[in-house]
Amino acid sequence: MLVTRFGSRPIVMAGGLMCGVSMVTATFGNSMVYLYLCIGIIGGCGLSLNLNTSLTIISKYFLVKRPLANGLVMAGSPVFTVVLAPLNQYLLNRYGWRGSFLIFGGLMLNCCVAGALMRPVIARCKTSNCAPQKNVEDEPNESNTKLKESCMKSAMSFFDWTFFKDRGFVIYLVGSIMFIFGAYAPILFLSAYAIDHGVDEFSAANLLTFMALADMFVRPATGLIASSKWVRPRIQYFFSFAMVFTGTVHLLCPMITMFKSYSYTFLVIYTVFFGIGFGMVFALIFECLMDLMGKERFPSAFGVVTMIECIPLLLGPPVAGLLVDIFGDYKYLFFMCGTVILTGGLFLFVMNIYNYHMLEKEKPGKDGAQNQMNVESQEHVSALEVEMKHTPEAEMERKTPH
Repeated sequence: MLVTRFGSRPIVMAGGLMCGVSMVTATFGNSMVYLYLCIGIIGGCGLSLNLNTSLTIISKYFLVKRPLANGLVMAGSPVFTVVLAPLNQYLLNRYGWRGSFLIFGGLMLNCCVAGALMRPVIARCKTSNCAPQKNVEDEPNESNTKLKESCMKSAMSFFDWTFFKDRGFVIYLVGSIMFIFGAYAPILFLSAYAIDHGVDEFSAANLLTFMALADMFVRPATGLIASSKWVRPRIQYFFSFAMVFTGTVHLLCPMITMFKSYSYTFLVIYTVFFGIGFGMVFALIFECLMDLMGKERFPSAFGVVTMIECIPLLLGPPVAGLLVDIFGDYKYLFFMCGTVILTGGLFLFVMNIYNYHMLEKEKPGKDGAQNQMNVESQEHVSALEVEMKHTPEAEMERKTPH
């Protein structure tokens, strides 16, 4: 709604300002509640403005190479994971947590610079289709009325629950919810799982670096593959394959008990393949939504999807931790996450086949209805022309000698 009303540039700049201010103000905190307020609420709102707006503007800038653009944009996350993890540790040791927060706050202000570079996309229209503009000063009441109607329309578009009448959107939403539920728990518990199998803490922490390195290269590569003429029309199936691949990797992770003497090597292989699957999914997850909804409806659809996905995002890690507490073994959380993600991928694959089949069946009916509307419109125009010929003005014009 905000992007539709004000454009991408001011929203990203406002989000960057909120992120910078949240980190800087957090340096003055003396309690966890204060840090929750500054970083969690203010910083979280700023990050949401940046992410949603940045992905929305991709659909306006790109069309043919949009999957590649999505892959390159999403690759920024693993790149900074690799770079900032050691930098954060260095700053923490050198300046303390207050000093590191202050420096990161300054770095986040660069989001304002990035937002300033987001040039607004102005749609061109033909002269015949563009109505002559009226002077706003001559008709202030009409201008205010149109402004209010525009605001109301933007607000209604954000809460456009008609998305749930779209079969493709509902299928996509169910699959993405299942992935988000099982996506983050393996990342959070990976180091603890490695330590539980005798790996030292430093080596266990490095596993996430291996994952981020694989993720960093896979995301743009996936976008490049998805941009090809063979994969682009079948991108929903490619997304399903990425989920099935990721779920299978998680299910194979507990096999580490079979290779106790090579446990760390096995975990490195697992994290690399996990990074590949994770990167593929996140390079495609929003591109598939753009493919389904189009660039006009994508901003509102993206807002609805991210709002709903917050629920499985919050539930997944606690449920995984509960399984660890109940059974006393980390392998059950990998079984749970792998099963949920694998099931979601298979669900997407089967339901997309059904959806495309139904769309093909419905297409002749829609084409027939459209043709009937065109015929009725043409008949209506012809009837109006006949009526205009028999008006008194037309009769006088015919009788007037030239």
